Amino acid sequence: MAFMIMCALVLVLVQLWLIPASLNLRNADYMISSRDNPPPQSQLQQRTTRAGVNLQESLPAYLALCLLAIIQQVDLTQVALIWLVLRLVYIPCYLFGILYIRSLVWMGSLACLIYMGVKLV
Repeated sequence: MAFMIMCALVLVLVQLWLIPASLNLRNADYMISSRDNPPPQSQLQQRTTRAGVNLQESLPAYLALCLLAIIQQVDLTQVALIWLVLRLVYIPCYLFGILYIRSLVWMGSLACLIYMGVKLV
């Protein structure tokens, strides 16, 4: 489970920092500034931000459930991996506007969290 937690943190690094930074390369002056006056964002940048906010909403629950699984010695590795894969799939679905599949992927990741919680009770 510790490996799943580390993978989730890599996902955070990629989704919350690497992707937004790579989409904002043309605004290097803004990126190294104090960022008081942000430049207008493209639709893709706005979607990246919203997808990142969505990850930030579910990540604390995932991390808490993984830690509880370690403490209680409950093997939730497979479902934790499924959550990670679904969150990886969620990123391009959101960025490229794949509506229905994105919703199904989100529901699947939520189902993983619920399953993890039930197994720990």
